[in-house]
Amino acid sequence: MKVCFETFGCRLNKSEALQMEAEYIAQGWQRTEKHSDADLFVVRGCSVTQRAQRDCERLIAHLERHYPNVPLRVCGCIDAEKGGKSSSRRKTVKPSGQLPGFGPYGRSSVASLPSDPLPTRTSRAFLKVQDGCSGKCTFCIVPKFRGTSVSTSFTEVIDKAKRFIDAGYHEIVVTGCNLVLYASEGKRLPDLLAALASLTPSDSASRARIRLGSVEPGECAVECVHAMAESKNVCRFLHIPVQSGANRILMAMKRPYMIRDVSSLLQIAQKMMPQICLGCDLMTGFPAETALDFAATKGLLMRNPFSNAHIFPYSERPGTKAATFGGGIPPGIRSARANELSDVVRKNRYAYAKQFYGKVVEVVSESEEDCYGRTDEYLWCRAVGKVPRKSLAHVVVTRIHHDGSLEGNVRQ
Repeated sequence: MKVCFETFGCRLNKSEALQMEAEYIAQGWQRTEKHSDADLFVVRGCSVTQRAQRDCERLIAHLERHYPNVPLRVCGCIDAEKGGKSSSRRKTVKPSGQLPGFGPYGRSSVASLPSDPLPTRTSRAFLKVQDGCSGKCTFCIVPKFRGTSVSTSFTEVIDKAKRFIDAGYHEIVVTGCNLVLYASEGKRLPDLLAALASLTPSDSASRARIRLGSVEPGECAVECVHAMAESKNVCRFLHIPVQSGANRILMAMKRPYMIRDVSSLLQIAQKMMPQICLGCDLMTGFPAETALDFAATKGLLMRNPFSNAHIFPYSERPGTKAATFGGGIPPGIRSARANELSDVVRKNRYAYAKQFYGKVVEVVSESEEDCYGRTDEYLWCRAVGKVPRKSLAHVVVTRIHHDGSLEGNVRQ
């Protein structure tokens, strides 16, 4: 029996899909990427933007139309009743849920599976530590699907991280819906980050580096920066879901911070780690966003060396408060503003990457044939020389491309 997974959206969705895939394989299923070979489809969707929802809907409709006899499971952050005519063969599963009780198409009971089978297919491990969000952001539909914040137990997280390391992983990506809400056994996210970083020596061949996912500005994020600065095992990469550079828009979004909090966090991070790579999420065209509001967002990018950004035009999500707001911005203006910000980020990335010319960077190899992957700072790098997949390669940078990617030679 073969199962085909189709996954949209964020790292959290990817982490959940990989875990689900491992559970199917533990039952004896085979994974396939060909729709024509599948005995079961599992679509893990995303509804964060209209485009993501539309892409999921189209795929679901395509599968129902062309493979009418193959069972279909829909999970993730998606309105599963869309995307084609609903049928009796479709089963909707909670975003982070398992696939229970599917008879011949899923596990019959939890007890029938090995204990928490480990995903091993990817070159980097994705470690889910938290789910859901207790925020009330006016534009976000995610709490509808994932509910309020729930944290994985501290002991369980550490145990799984150790298992990833034993399986040969040299990078563990910490994922969650809203990581700053992590709380378990008296531990918060900074405590968890420090504990994960201490699992391997920073100077050993078995070293596993820890990459922190997106963290909202605030006290918790500042403490995470301190934990990052104190351990070489934590990647020098800080991603912040800023959304807008205008306080007026942040208040309309009901974000739990102001621009002064963003600026303070950036100053602390850059003072403690001058070479840190900064990333952010930005939204353009939120209802009633003026030219001055947009200029504030662009100014934030130009003042700070953000070299990695997820930039997307605002899209109305039915069921959110923002969808009822007046002052809608024409879609063309939303897209034009997003493109303008993307141009700034590309220039920032090239300027940031130039500092690594002639220096040694550390890359987790994603291939057995060629050495390529992400550096500690999340820059893309391709190198001449072979190293085992998943391993840490030390690369001497010999070229910087205008898109900010690196080239070099593996140092033996």
